[in-house]
Amino acid sequence: MITLRPADQRFHTDAGWLDSRHTFSFGEHWDPRHAGFRSLLVLNDDRVVPGGGFPTHGHRDMEIVSWVLEGALEHRDSLGSGSVLRPGMVQRMSAGTGIRHSEFNPSKTDPLHFLQIWILPETTGLAPGYEEKALDPALLEGRLHVVASRDGGESAVRIRQNAAIRIGRLKKGDAITQPVAPGRHGWVHVATGAIGVNGLVLREGDGAAISEEKELRISTPSTAEILVFDLA
Repeated sequence: MITLRPADQRFHTDAGWLDSRHTFSFGEHWDPRHAGFRSLLVLNDDRVVPGGGFPTHGHRDMEIVSWVLEGALEHRDSLGSGSVLRPGMVQRMSAGTGIRHSEFNPSKTDPLHFLQIWILPETTGLAPGYEEKALDPALLEGRLHVVASRDGGESAVRIRQNAAIRIGRLKKGDAITQPVAPGRHGWVHVATGAIGVNGLVLREGDGAAISEEKELRISTPSTAEILVFDLA
């Protein structure tokens, strides 16, 4: 079963410096029909103007993954971590018992476009932590590569949940088959471009919940960048 979440039905926040589309309920936007999917709680598609950003604020008991699509994202946190993320870098911040951080677009001229993902940890009260990885672009080309998982690895960050995030950059004509293990669920998000999934067309910003499917047959009528979540 595949259930479409159309891009134009996402919640919307316009703060002037921030234009954000929320796949699931977030902040002042609440709808019990879209209160996350399995352990995936938040999937925000954020666009930040030059010099804009989120001032220092706190989080608890959440695995937060950031993926930059365009521009640069500057991060600072109460653990002393500091970095500038660019496309091809994956970041994981484990909020655990509590962490404070800020996120800004450091450019004076270029916009920032990034995805912010919140995954519920399997256990609360864990120690906070931070990790980032710069990926070889070849890992993403024409295939789905695991960028975050419970085990982590040389080219993936570790999240404290029985879940995985795969990302692929696909060109027109690519075809991928991704197995879905028995009892597992999935979420597909199209960051850019358009794809076909088991005969259903998804365009930029669209998402889809996957349940009771044995595999995902992904085709690409155009270039596309996609995220595929594997969830318990």
